[in-house]
Amino acid sequence: MKIRKSITRNCFMLGIAVLGLGTPAVAQNQKTAVLYKNPAAPVDNRVKDLLKRMTLEEKVGQLCTLLGWDMYEKNGDSVGVSATFKEVIENRHIGSFWATLRADPWTKKTLETGLSPKLSAKATNAMQKYMMEHTRLGIPLLLAEECPHGHMAIGTTVFSTSIGQASTWDPALIKEMATAISQEARIQGAHIGYGPVLDLVREPRWSRLEETYGEDPYLIGQMGIAMVKGFQGNGINSGVNVISTLKHFAAYGSPEGGHNGGISTTGTRDLFQSYLPPFRDAIKAGALSIMASYNSIDGIPCSSNSFLLKDVLCKQWGFKGFTVSDLGGIPGVKSNHHVAASMEEAAALTINAGLDADLGGEAYGDALIKAVNNKRVTMATIDTAVSHVLRLKFEMGLFDKPYVDAAIAEKTVGSAAHKQLAERVAAESIVLLKNDNGILPLKKTIKNLAVIGPNADNMYNQLGDYTAPQPAEKIVTVLKGIQAKVSADTKLKYVKGCSIRDTSRAGMAAAVAAAKEADAVILVLGGSSARDFETSYQSTGAAQVKSSEVSVSDMESGEGFDRVSLDLMGLQNELLQNIIATGKPVILVLIEGRPLNINWAAQHVPAIVNAWYPGQEGGTAVADVLFGDYNPAGRLPVSIPKSVGQLPVYYNYKNASRHDYVEMDAKPLYSFGHGLSYSTFDYQHLTITVQDQTTLKATVKFLLKNTSAVAGDEVAQLYIRDDASSVVTSVKQLKKFQRIHLQAGEQKEITFELLPEDLKLLNMDMKWVVEPGSFTAMVGASSEDIRLKETFQVNKAVEIR
Repeated sequence: MKIRKSITRNCFMLGIAVLGLGTPAVAQNQKTAVLYKNPAAPVDNRVKDLLKRMTLEEKVGQLCTLLGWDMYEKNGDSVGVSATFKEVIENRHIGSFWATLRADPWTKKTLETGLSPKLSAKATNAMQKYMMEHTRLGIPLLLAEECPHGHMAIGTTVFSTSIGQASTWDPALIKEMATAISQEARIQGAHIGYGPVLDLVREPRWSRLEETYGEDPYLIGQMGIAMVKGFQGNGINSGVNVISTLKHFAAYGSPEGGHNGGISTTGTRDLFQSYLPPFRDAIKAGALSIMASYNSIDGIPCSSNSFLLKDVLCKQWGFKGFTVSDLGGIPGVKSNHHVAASMEEAAALTINAGLDADLGGEAYGDALIKAVNNKRVTMATIDTAVSHVLRLKFEMGLFDKPYVDAAIAEKTVGSAAHKQLAERVAAESIVLLKNDNGILPLKKTIKNLAVIGPNADNMYNQLGDYTAPQPAEKIVTVLKGIQAKVSADTKLKYVKGCSIRDTSRAGMAAAVAAAKEADAVILVLGGSSARDFETSYQSTGAAQVKSSEVSVSDMESGEGFDRVSLDLMGLQNELLQNIIATGKPVILVLIEGRPLNINWAAQHVPAIVNAWYPGQEGGTAVADVLFGDYNPAGRLPVSIPKSVGQLPVYYNYKNASRHDYVEMDAKPLYSFGHGLSYSTFDYQHLTITVQDQTTLKATVKFLLKNTSAVAGDEVAQLYIRDDASSVVTSVKQLKKFQRIHLQAGEQKEITFELLPEDLKLLNMDMKWVVEPGSFTAMVGASSEDIRLKETFQVNKAVEIR
């Protein structure tokens, strides 16, 4: 009788525990008994166990990534989950959120209404606590954030945009930067960093060039590897690393007509030789997530392209992470591409093609559930996609340690060390395009200096797109940097002169007058990706319009702002010509997100400095270059055309007839790899040794000497040409590079190693091979400034798998 009562009681208590109503001790025993909650169990076993316990609705919820900035409520110094958050968790079982900590005009989160790093950590902790304690299975969230040039949140460090990062030609520095970005995002509770953007760009009219690493697949790949390794570190369960999401897969950066999201006209061979290698390199480096792009390729939307998402990504490259759409990308299969007649069909097309997660959550909800119920999608397909998401949650340790330390976030984000790093990245990114007669560097003791131009003292214009609101005291503009650099005796006058796009002449006369009184003029022109950060918002979300707002925004670049020309907008050319007409020495500084038309400037301005969007410390970096405290060594990652009529004008075009036009020659104004220095360098004694014709390992050596009296960096570049091949190949292709620091008069032997991977082509049978024959190695300071050239022979064909 006692035994029966004991059994009955134990069964009763077990039932209570299963219902989640038991005592803490019983609940703890139950927790350890559940396999997926056991941290000692293998991840694959935990995933399988959890999948068996989930309903279809819960599984679909794991595939939805909703917009996150409405998921918290801030009340003074406290923050918690919002009613909206509770509703979507209750009704849709959501597994991920995007841009929860984001602040910008779109989210209507300002410095006042957004979250500090400390509050961000508290907000994400509150969200995770709710998931762990108030949902049936206690599955933690994955929180994704924009991180291309800094975590896009209040208080974080703002680095140079990606086109500037590529201009450093310094992957080690970019890895260090990515490590800092990852740390700032992770300790606030983020788990995924969107970035790097690996789109190869051959269309500068396209609005997002600033987010890319330029026109060369090898350079893009090296930067991508650096970002992935910096983001993910040695393990995503470290507490300071995030999952890297590669963008945008694939061939997104050269759209027809420059239209963002437009179709790509690439062929299959060029797709594999030019557009896909950076993604392949980043996947091999361990990237755990990838985003499908908006465009279509040869009639197939990338969001529903099983060849890309399954055959290439998984079967060929061995990708083990999860795939995600771009925002609204799955509905776009229906609304933009018109290859689906309903949202249910769009959801079925994309998930069957291998697209795991829906950014925005518009399609992978009721429509996907309906597609399963109507037998358009199998449960096995759902389980595969969900397992990709769950596996990373387990590997990151979120089931066991879902929370972050708000005190650490407060102390670490935006640290002095990260500020110094931002200055280093900005300094290395600056490209000296022209410096006639050594007009630069300027003397700090200059008596009268005029600083003129719309980008001289506009902090948001120098930060680029995907930037959060900033306190004015945090950002060093070009004007501030110059003011801090010159002598106390220097008479410095600043006049804006004109706007980027507005055509008001109100400041023109004052600018010319200031130039006439100066011994030299620093003219800061260019473009802007700055959105309207001056607008404040009511609690309802309605904008509070200010009467002082300018009639025309400066913004001419940034996502969605495609151009029909590359001309400087507004009255900038007129201002430039008026300043040059004064006869005073002029230094042109360009703050911009894409190469702009500077033909007139290249003919008439003695010195031109391109700083792209140099980030929060950009003003200090620019001033250091202008006054000689930093010797510039940035190199162009993209060619600067003379006219849109030349486009595309990338350096590594395929062997074919490329001749001059009636109006001008076919060459760019400044070629890929170009950049000057205050030092001069000499290249000598090139030797090439093919050490083993079987393994095709070749060693390229040469001597590099600093022939000036100034220490500086040189970026040595190695290009290869396949002299005769079975398919058409490029006239030259970058294969290796190195940024080298040399003291005045110092000489160093530089060695590059070439492997079969560097010599391969995709033959007529679509196989990667190295063909026997002659190859030419070209070493120099840019794609056009080749200093040394030598041929070598490959005697044996090699197939590369």
